[in-house]
Amino acid sequence: MKQDLERLSPFELSLYLENRMGSQDVTKEWLNAGRGNPNWTAPIPREAYFLLGEFAVKETVISEKESLGTMIKEEGGRTERFESFLNEKESDGADMLRNIWANAAHLLGMPREQWLTKMLDYTIGDNYPYPERVLTACEQPIKQYLHHELFSGETEPFDIFAVEGGTAGIVYTFKSLVNNHLLEPKDKIALMIPTFAPYMEIPELPEYEFDVEYIRSEIMTIDGQTSHQFSEHELNKLRNTDIKAVFVVNPSNPTANAIYGDSIEQLKDIVEKDNPDLMILSDDVYGTFLESFTSLFRAIPYNAACIYSYSKYFGATGWRIGTIALAKDNVFDRRLEELPEEKKVTLDERYGTLTSDPRGISFIDRMVADSRSVALNHAAGLSAPQQVMMTLFSLYALLDTEGHYKQEVIQICQKRGQLLYNSLGLMMPVEEYNTAYYCEIDFEWLLNKRYGSDFKEYIQSSWTMTDIVTKLAEEERLMLLKSEAFGSGKWTVRVSLANLDTDSYKEVGERLIDMLDRIHESWTALLK
Repeated sequence: MKQDLERLSPFELSLYLENRMGSQDVTKEWLNAGRGNPNWTAPIPREAYFLLGEFAVKETVISEKESLGTMIKEEGGRTERFESFLNEKESDGADMLRNIWANAAHLLGMPREQWLTKMLDYTIGDNYPYPERVLTACEQPIKQYLHHELFSGETEPFDIFAVEGGTAGIVYTFKSLVNNHLLEPKDKIALMIPTFAPYMEIPELPEYEFDVEYIRSEIMTIDGQTSHQFSEHELNKLRNTDIKAVFVVNPSNPTANAIYGDSIEQLKDIVEKDNPDLMILSDDVYGTFLESFTSLFRAIPYNAACIYSYSKYFGATGWRIGTIALAKDNVFDRRLEELPEEKKVTLDERYGTLTSDPRGISFIDRMVADSRSVALNHAAGLSAPQQVMMTLFSLYALLDTEGHYKQEVIQICQKRGQLLYNSLGLMMPVEEYNTAYYCEIDFEWLLNKRYGSDFKEYIQSSWTMTDIVTKLAEEERLMLLKSEAFGSGKWTVRVSLANLDTDSYKEVGERLIDMLDRIHESWTALLK
């Protein structure tokens, strides 16, 4: 059984232990601090979504006596009907829709009456998504949101592809890089680690079999506090032109730190001087949990593809909504133009059913086609109702000019982190770079600091991290996630600061220390 548990991925081990412990009849509350799913939501844009849906349904009713409705059409009087509908509603969601209607014309990308008609059609969901890459009335609000929240208004013009969350974004990107010969099987790529565990596994799949170079972060001291960052030596590995692409989660998972300024400047120097063809794939899902964030897409837009999911920030993991952003002028398109002629001919056949000029199809549009194996390109695209929710989330953040929602989200994570760190006797990382969405506990360091090197060596020689995690679940009803599979050290665990009640994080630390104290007491007794 122990060997079987050692082989399980951290997520499968967590599920196994949760199912096993959940059947026990005990009074101590089960605390699963391994899950990354946030326990908050953004109710106002959701209420706005359902109110918009209610109005959309009213606009399809032909007669109260008929069960069939009509499709949304351009009809006179809709503005008056919409304003009257909103005036009858007294709620935060209605206030948000009124605010959009009165003050957001500059964010919509089209006249508000035209935007409303399209959004009603998308909400009803009675048409295939078209354009497939992103719906017309959704594109500008989503771009404006990314521009404001992730890129600080400082990046080149870019296109977006609306996708089923961040994981779909990275899968589509890898697939199209290979389909278009921008990456070939056995090519050398780099992973900046630690990173989300499944991203460690994708490059090793049989269809890819990439040669992976690992760029490892380490704990550094910045202004007297710690932060997980990449050393100059590690980043310099990317100067090797054999490395065709690098993938990074920024801010990181599970260490929860954003790449700081010195490293970003070094990365810019690397692509400018030594590796100009480097393709950077950056998952920025946690960037919105910082007051100020520098995306690699903002710093190096020509070389970077930005993958972003709305799931964590808005408590929307079940919606499966995200986007891929690519600068209009980018290294991916240039490398397509530079492919050998025989590969271009092969790709002409692959994409020839879409247009008479397949070589003119940009990389981002090839991703759309590849997401449905090209032949079903006409049926590609994220569902229209999902794109409506993305749009309303985006507008909600953009119209929150005082940043109330952002401050609440940041503060709840930071408070939870502080409670956990205080209970363990640890110091919080540098707040400027720390999202506090997760934290990583290094047991090797903790054991040495709290109990001394002899006890640390005893634990490391007699136990495994699986043993510790299992014992925590069995004796303390506390679930933590092993983080070795994320590219972290073998004696580290990930604690999610997102999915438990705030006060529970003091309890998480206390239960962990209680268990270690008991093990230490037993070990001390054996020595006497």
